Amino acid sequence: MTRKTLALMAMAVAAAFVAAEPAMAQNSGSGGRTPRGERVLPGRIGGDQTDRADEASRRRDRQRSGAQQVQPTAAKTPEQIRTEAQAQLAANNLTCELTEASNPGVIGESQVYEVACNNTEGYILIASTPPQAYSCIELAGTAAIARSRDPNADVGQQCAIPANQNGVAVIGSWARAAGATCTIDEALAIGKSDDNNMVYEVGCANADGYWLEKTATGWDLKDCLQVNAMGGTCRFTTPQEQNDGFKTKLAGTDAAACDVTQVRLMGSNANGRFFEVKCAAEGEGYVARINAAGEAQQIYTCAAAVRIGGGCTLTQVAAAPAAGGRP
Repeated sequence: MTRKTLALMAMAVAAAFVAAEPAMAQNSGSGGRTPRGERVLPGRIGGDQTDRADEASRRRDRQRSGAQQVQPTAAKTPEQIRTEAQAQLAANNLTCELTEASNPGVIGESQVYEVACNNTEGYILIASTPPQAYSCIELAGTAAIARSRDPNADVGQQCAIPANQNGVAVIGSWARAAGATCTIDEALAIGKSDDNNMVYEVGCANADGYWLEKTATGWDLKDCLQVNAMGGTCRFTTPQEQNDGFKTKLAGTDAAACDVTQVRLMGSNANGRFFEVKCAAEGEGYVARINAAGEAQQIYTCAAAVRIGGGCTLTQVAAAPAAGGRP
């Protein structure tokens, strides 16, 4: 599997809105990008030069933003707010079926609006020159990551309209459109790729989760087993969920009785992806070839899979007899 480094940058938002930004990374392999993720979870790297530089940058952001907080403004009628917010949506070239709008105040002399959109993400809009727009989902993701690093972090202005607390529903709908079939119970925006594409993480109930990248040509969906294989970490997916989810793929195969205790992605070819599965029974393990539809197409015992991707590493395989039948 070839690799090309692809940096994941923190979500870029105005200093007036977010004072702390996470750093992330991902790699690219055959078949699309796969996150390396060494810095996806806050605190994985602590006290190094990069972290110190990040903290210095956050301090500068806080100093710059001190005079740029949202301030109260003269009250407007709901009709005025809706009309002005609609104009700002148009100025930012945003498609939004406006369902609700508010006017939290001003930044300097620029009016600030929050809008909720039907069945999609909402925005905070600043009527500046040029106009500015910030996704509620992206703001919430940046805030969550900042707070995981520091529970007392200053995360700035966040979306307050109840209809905009819809990250799981919206990101979940995008993930399903990209091919996710699980029951999605957690979702978060986690950063931007160096192509400036948003990246999201999705958690699934009793199954493997995903990283989801919004590219120029559509959605790029990577399950967490692939994220793990490239050195990344999915915060919403546990090993047990991966084991339980993979066991369902073995139904009806020679490995159906396997009580899965560990799974790893070995690699892929034109016929599908190959996974090693370790079972609870001593010495029992398999290699499974899974097609693009997520179905098991071929099952090999670890003893028979010694020539596939370097063979099993999770399960101890007895050494083959020496030539002539002697041990």
